[in-house]
Amino acid sequence: METVLVEDVLHRFVLERAGVRGVLVRLGAAWREVAARSDYPQPLRELLGQSLAASALLTGNIKLEGALSIELKSSGALRLLFTECSDQGRLRGLARWSDPLPTPLDLSALPGAVMAITIGHAERGQRYQGLVELGQPDLAGALENYFRLSEQLPARLLLAADGEHAVGLMLQKLPGEGGHGAVEDEDAWNRVLHLTGTLGREEMLSSAAEQLLYRLYHEETVRLFEPRPLAFGCSCSRERVESMLRSLGRDEVEAALAARDGEIEVICEFCAQRYTFDRIDAEHVLSGGVSADTSTTSQ
Repeated sequence: METVLVEDVLHRFVLERAGVRGVLVRLGAAWREVAARSDYPQPLRELLGQSLAASALLTGNIKLEGALSIELKSSGALRLLFTECSDQGRLRGLARWSDPLPTPLDLSALPGAVMAITIGHAERGQRYQGLVELGQPDLAGALENYFRLSEQLPARLLLAADGEHAVGLMLQKLPGEGGHGAVEDEDAWNRVLHLTGTLGREEMLSSAAEQLLYRLYHEETVRLFEPRPLAFGCSCSRERVESMLRSLGRDEVEAALAARDGEIEVICEFCAQRYTFDRIDAEHVLSGGVSADTSTTSQ
């Protein structure tokens, strides 16, 4: 029995007797790295942590090439929330807001709110995007509804976050999944939902994965797969910044150089990495060459 709280890991599992598959994500250092980027109000910090856990959670049962992101925009106080998990298990996220932020933070009450789940490679143009209906007050409820409408599969999600950890649990009922008795056990899904309903927020945040799953589902024969490590990581690079500058065009780049004493500094919003370009660098970028100075300053 696992007793040590292993952080930044994704566990896939099957409840063989019930014919249910699941994913459990527990974030520690990766979440704290994201949370430390800004002084988020408590309701927004918790939502950001839940979304970060959910972005990893949703990669658990799909073949992912590129990244999966959850993005929320609204015309209200919560302007933007973005979290992402790559196929390498690298996580990043941020939020933008203005005061006063409503408390509690009800997603269904946000004016002009739109949420999307995007999967794939942005650079290659190979992306699938699904819109999430925000008819529920919380993120878990909205994602459950997304699975019901888009995949027509029952799903149960639990999400929790505090200042130290972010945890997500997802269960899906799939035909033919699990042992032979699962297909005939019509009450299995309801039984699993009842067991899941006994899980409280504090237990979810403080329990080791194996300990938690055994406590909930030991009568359903839990089979755990090899855990997948997760970590904070950003996909920014000097090459991407150069591409952005080229897309701005010569006039805007030269105006930026003139306004900043001959140097452009770009700071990544996710990881605070700084990229600097002087006039020689900028000319190489605009002419399609490689920058003379490929160094970057530290965070």
